[in-house]
Order: sequence, then C-alpha cells, then structure tokens
Amino acid sequence: MFALAAGLALFGTLMVYSASAMIAYRESQETSQFGYFYKQLAFALIGIVLMFIISRVDYRILNNRAVVYGIVAITTVMLVAVFFFPAINGAKRWIRFGGFSLQPSEIAKLALPVFLAWLLTKNEDSVGDLRKTVFPCVLGLLLLAGLVMAEKDLGTTMVLCAIFSALYFAAGARVLHIGIVAAAMVFAGLTALIVTPWRVARLMAFLDPYKYSDDAGYQVVQSLYAIGSGGILGEGFAQGQAKLFYLPYPYSDFIFSVVGEELGLIGTLGVVLAFAFLFWRGTRAALLAPDRFGMLLGIGLITGLIVQALFNISVVISILPAKGIPLPFISYGGSSVVASLAAVGVLLSISRFAGEPEKVQPARRANGRRRR
Repeated sequence: MFALAAGLALFGTLMVYSASAMIAYRESQETSQFGYFYKQLAFALIGIVLMFIISRVDYRILNNRAVVYGIVAITTVMLVAVFFFPAINGAKRWIRFGGFSLQPSEIAKLALPVFLAWLLTKNEDSVGDLRKTVFPCVLGLLLLAGLVMAEKDLGTTMVLCAIFSALYFAAGARVLHIGIVAAAMVFAGLTALIVTPWRVARLMAFLDPYKYSDDAGYQVVQSLYAIGSGGILGEGFAQGQAKLFYLPYPYSDFIFSVVGEELGLIGTLGVVLAFAFLFWRGTRAALLAPDRFGMLLGIGLITGLIVQALFNISVVISILPAKGIPLPFISYGGSSVVASLAAVGVLLSISRFAGEPEKVQPARRANGRRRR
C-alpha cells in the first residue's frame, strides 16, 4: 500500500509535467516549463515523508476527545477563513499567503472520518439513539459539509456525504435512519442543483455535451476527444495535443484525459486497477483493525479516497456531470496530494496493529474504560 500510494504520487508528478509544460512555459514568459512540475514534486515528496511518519505513529492517539475536537475546530476555522480571501474562478476554496495556498476542504476529508469514528466508537452501545449518537453525527456532517458547500464545492460535499454514509452503515445504524439521512442528502443535492443556474447548465451539458460544446459542455467534449484519440496504446508520453490550450486545466481536474490520450487504454486501465488494488488493501487494513475505532476510521478514509477517484474519472468520461474534483495522488495540487498520502499513512498505521488484542489499546485507558 505504501509503494502503491507513493508510486501514484510520483506518476502524477510526471503527468502534471506533461500536462502543464506548455502552460508553465507561457505563464513564465518563455523562461521555464517546469513551474508546476517542481511544485508538484515537492509536495509529493513531502506527502510521502509524511505518510511514512504517520504510518509509524499509533493511530489510536486519535481516539481521544481533545484530539478529535481539536482537529474539527482547526478544520472549521480554516473552512471559515477561506471566505476572507479573494475568489478564484468564482469560488472561495483557498487560503492564500503569497505563493502558498491551502485548500481546507481536503483536510475536511480527514477530519470527518476521525470525528465519526470516535463518536460511533464511544457510543457503540447506542448507535441508534437519536439524541446521543444520530444527531451529533449529522451535526458534524452539516458543519463540515455545509461550509464546503458554501464554498461552491459540490464535489467535495458529495465525498463527505459518502464518507458519512459508509461509516454510519458500518457502525450498525438502523436502516430507517440510514434511509432518512440518505433521502435528506438527495433532497439537499437536488436543491443545490436546481437553484443554481450554472449547475443546471452543467447538467444540460452532461445530458447532451456536443449540443453545448461551445459553452458548458466544452470541457467534457475536449476530454472525450482526448481519451478517444489515445486509442489502445496512446500517443506517447508528452505527445498529447489536447493539453495545448484545448482542454482547460489539463493538469488538475482533467488530468485523467491526458493519461488517456498519451498512455491510451492501457494507461487508464492501469490507473483504475491501481485504485482498485488500493481499495482492496485499505479495506483489508480496516477490517483487520484491532478495535472498532480503527475499523471505522479505516473505512472512512478509504471510502473518501476511492469515491473521489470514481467521481473524477466518471466526470472525465462523461458518466457524471462536471463537478471540479481532483484525482487523488495524480491531479495537481499540494493540499490534495499531501492529504491523500496522509490518509494512506493512517491506513498503514491501522494495518501495522492488525491482530493486536483490543484490551491493550491505550485509547481505552485514556477514556477510563480499560477492559479486563
């Protein structure tokens, strides 16, 4: 799992270079084509080191009230802080200081699983209790997902809802509660879609992208052209044409299109299989966790990574409407690659303690509920 995550991050760095070289060359006034590449490489290396460090730390230190509330509080403050910074492309999602930027919604994908795993473990015997468990879980989701939604980031909001659903189901929640929460999520999603004109335009473009190829469907149509032109073996690394100012943001949300054009069906299947293998190993680590907290935390983290990957790939091949969500490990963005590698680090930590008896867990002693 460590080699797979690190390999995906380094592969993503190479694809970012291929997808951004000409764009960086133009932005730097023809002085360098490595601008995006150097930044992505630096963040990938930082993320790999962080993944290793986290993997060597006992994940059960997160099973503590003060730690959990601290993580949620810091994440909430950062999610609120983005509204005090200038909008980029019509959305406020970044905290910017000079040349450095941070996207707090990526951290929310880590904070929500930690909070839910802790709460559902603490209330293990009352998962179906509305006041004690259900409402606090939903409030945690509403707090983080609501702020992310206010940033005009529907894609990440859907990932957070998927994390909540997977964790809540794995914890043994009642089917009635799951149905009610799921219905509320669907209603909220449809409302957000209907009341926002530009989201309606994206939906119409999704239904018939070629009809709107000069407007809302432009990205998807160019993405399909790129993937289709790649064929079985692709046109060769750095030989793609779509990235040459045809496909918008080819190094971020639509980098999978560049993979398809340059590496063909073989390359895209390789990426899909890599995520499938990661899903298997991450799920295995969660199921073999020595305690309930580790199991729930692992399920939440691997769900966030895989659902995000599925959303991105589905948008690129026009199975879902465009939502603007990066491909984990591969898309350009320091916050995304570091957060994704950190999540794998926690999964590795959980895997490291597989088979250990639950009675020796330090978290039990910290909560004053040591088992004898």
